[in-house]
Amino acid sequence: MTRSRAQDPNVCGVTAAIAVIDGKWKTALLWLLESGPQRPGELRRRLPGLTEKVMTQTLREMETDGLVHREVHDVRPLKTVYSLTSFGRELSEALAPLSDWGHRRLEKLTEVQPVS
Repeated sequence: MTRSRAQDPNVCGVTAAIAVIDGKWKTALLWLLESGPQRPGELRRRLPGLTEKVMTQTLREMETDGLVHREVHDVRPLKTVYSLTSFGRELSEALAPLSDWGHRRLEKLTEVQPVS
């Protein structure tokens, strides 16, 4: 899905929302930032496999979409902190029922699979 779909006023609302959270790491970063402001190193430690380059790119996209606030403290070494904006918290709350559904789905899958 292209990022331009997130800004097309003639697209379905669900499509516009999914365009904002599309990608491997966005929902995980959103979930981690729900617990409060985080430094980039903390986020990377909690998400093994997330490279610094991809994390920076993803957080910048989330910042552009108004989900994340980036604050740089003028100390040496520079200290950067990311937090959810009120718009990001609103999205996180909207995704909560979807998350619940996903957990129920995973439970059903484990019930159906035969035990080896």
